[in-house]
Amino acid sequence: VLANQHFGTFSGLSEQMGFRPVLLTSDLTGRERDEICRRIKGGDYNLVVGTHSLIRKGVSFARLGLVVIDEQQRFGVRERALLDRKGNNPHVLVMTATPIPRTLTITLYGDMDVSVIKEFPKGHKPVSTRLVAEKEKRAVFELLKQRLASGQQAFVICPVVEGSEDTDLKDATEMAAKLKKLLQPPYRVGLVHGRMPAEQKKRTMDAFRKGSIELLVGTTVVEVGVHVPNATVMIVEHPERFGLAQLHQLRGRVGRGAERGICLLITSDRLSEKARTRLHVLVANHDGFEVARKDLEIRGQGEVVGTKQAGIGELDYAEITAAPGLLVQARKEAERMVESDPDLILSRHAFLKDMVASILDKAPSDC
Repeated sequence: VLANQHFGTFSGLSEQMGFRPVLLTSDLTGRERDEICRRIKGGDYNLVVGTHSLIRKGVSFARLGLVVIDEQQRFGVRERALLDRKGNNPHVLVMTATPIPRTLTITLYGDMDVSVIKEFPKGHKPVSTRLVAEKEKRAVFELLKQRLASGQQAFVICPVVEGSEDTDLKDATEMAAKLKKLLQPPYRVGLVHGRMPAEQKKRTMDAFRKGSIELLVGTTVVEVGVHVPNATVMIVEHPERFGLAQLHQLRGRVGRGAERGICLLITSDRLSEKARTRLHVLVANHDGFEVARKDLEIRGQGEVVGTKQAGIGELDYAEITAAPGLLVQARKEAERMVESDPDLILSRHAFLKDMVASILDKAPSDC
């Protein structure tokens, strides 16, 4: 969804700007993909927009100079490293509203320059986020009908596509069927999830953008790339099953127009105190970096040298923040080492070279 949106943006720009864009995703047929890859390698396209398909074997660039990774939290460590290796030391820009714990830690280490945009767009009002008990669902339904009656649109997000006997989680398929019975007519209800054929998913999303669908039920497939200024309500079932970054991204889908958005997190009485504390972080903070910082405290920073993006890493968070001077000193030593022995061929650097190589070489079989 996001890749299509970016491709549409660049395709709509004036030819005088010099962009020759192409879209590369897994939806392409084998013949289409081969032809596009041939032309990318030949330099016919100077701007390639794509999904994880860009890191697969067979995708080569004539002269890759810049890699922009949007929604960085959706890419793994190896995936980002492999994309970086598609060129000869290209510049890399990663973008996210909610940096993963590992990224914050790398920033603390000094291994990443950071630019932070704190301001909201002019006229934007922060989304109001609330925890709502299941017993208050009727009030939520009435609020939803009021917003729809006023001409606004809404999302309902579920953690799974279809239900199972092993779990009592609300699923998107059944939720859409129930809401259709309750709201149609006059309101139209759509369903979107990752298992749908790409073309069907695109048709549903386009209908929602155009206002032909007033209520969209889905999974986290709508987490990024969905811009519908008329959407003002986000209802999330079982929010404890989502990460804080995911929830912050989801609520960012509403309130993108003149009307203030509202995000309602439906919680069970059986919710643990730890999970409730986690969700309160989202209620209390509108800043994605602050949400990420709290997430770092809760989840751990992951590995800086390895591939774990959360959990226990080489240092704990307390040590990282307590000794910033030591980190600066370590970074200077690392820079000195790379300058004097860039290929790490000296015997005293053999262990470090092997460790770095093992991280980059453990690539998925299809990459």
